[in-house]
Amino acid sequence: MHQFIQYIWLVVLVGGLTGCSLPYYWQAAEGQLELLRKRVPIEKVLGDPNEDQPLQEKLKLVPEIRQFAVMDLGLPDNSSYKSYADLQRAYVVWNVVAAGEFSVDPVQWCFPFAGCFAYRGFFDEGNARNFAEKLDSRGLDTYVVGSPAYSTLGYFADPVLNTMLFRGEEYLVGILFHELAHQRLYIKDDSELSEAFATAIEEYGTQRWFETRHNQQALTLYREKILRRAQFAQLILEQQGRLREIFSETALTESIGIAKADAYDAIKDEYQALKHQWGGASDYDNWFSDSLNNAKLASVSTYRRWVPGLLWYLTLNGLPAFYAEMEVLSGLTWDDRRLRLEIWLASALSDPRSGVAERIVVGDGSLG
Repeated sequence: MHQFIQYIWLVVLVGGLTGCSLPYYWQAAEGQLELLRKRVPIEKVLGDPNEDQPLQEKLKLVPEIRQFAVMDLGLPDNSSYKSYADLQRAYVVWNVVAAGEFSVDPVQWCFPFAGCFAYRGFFDEGNARNFAEKLDSRGLDTYVVGSPAYSTLGYFADPVLNTMLFRGEEYLVGILFHELAHQRLYIKDDSELSEAFATAIEEYGTQRWFETRHNQQALTLYREKILRRAQFAQLILEQQGRLREIFSETALTESIGIAKADAYDAIKDEYQALKHQWGGASDYDNWFSDSLNNAKLASVSTYRRWVPGLLWYLTLNGLPAFYAEMEVLSGLTWDDRRLRLEIWLASALSDPRSGVAERIVVGDGSLG
C-alpha cells in the first residue's frame, strides 16, 4: 500500500504539470518508479544462497554504515538504504550543468516543491546529452556528468544502488553519509550550501569511520585523497576568479574569447604543477583530458566552494553545534547567509587550529 501511495503521488505531481517541461517531469517520474520497482530488501539479498557472493560481501557493510551514520553522526534513522536495486548501468542519473559563455555562475533550474538547482538531472544519458546540445545551440557552455547516487531527500525509501558499489568501502561509506546528510538538511534554492554541507559530513564522517575501525592505512590514504581534492577545488575557484575579472573588464567579445582561452591554458599548466606536488598522483587527469569550460568549473564549485569553512566550524565546535548552526544558516536570507559563509571561509584560511590553510592553498592562495 505504501508503494502504491508513492506511485499515486508521482502521477499527481506530474499530471499537474503542463507545457514544454512535461516530458522532463515524466522521465523523472519514470526513473523514480524504476528505482522503486527494482528494490529488494538487503536482508533478502544476503539470505539468498544463489545470490552473487561479491555483491553480498559489499552489502554486508551497509547496515554497519547506517548504524554508524545514525549513532555517531546524528543522521536520520529511516527506511532509506535498507534495500538494494540493480539498475544494470554505471550511473543512476546524468546531470546537465550550464553556464553562460562569459559567466562562471551556473544556470539555475527551478521546480515545484523542490526549489532551484544548479543542474538538471536525467535518468537517461541520451536525453541528458540532447538537452545539453539544445543549450549549446543557444551559446551556453555545458557539461554532462554521470552520477552514481541519487536521493529523494527522504521522501521515498532510497535504495542502495549497484552504481554505488563499484569503488570499494571508502566510496560506499562516503556516499551513504553524503546522501543521508541531504536527508537531515536540505536548503531549498541553495545548491552550493546544500552540497557543501553533505560533502563536509561525508569527509568528516568517513575519517571518523576509519578511526573507529582502527584502519590507519585507509585513514591515511583517505586524508591524502581529500587533501588533493581540496587543492583541486581551490585551483577551480582561482580559475573562476580569473575568469570573473576577464569577463567584467574586457569589452570586446573577440578579446574576451581569446582571454578566456588563455585562462584555460593557464589552469592546465597549473594542474601539472599541482600534480608534481602530489608526486604524480593522477586523480584528475580524466577531468582535464576533456575540454574545459565554464559549466565544468561550476560543477566543481557547486559542491566545494563552502566546504573548508564548514569543516572549520565542524572541527572546532563538534557535530551538535554544527547542526544547530546550519539550521540557523538555513533560515537566513541569501545575502546574510553568504556573509556568514564568507566569514567562516576566511576563518578557515586564517585559523592555525583548523589546518585548512595548509591543506588547500595552491598557487598564490587567493580565492578569486
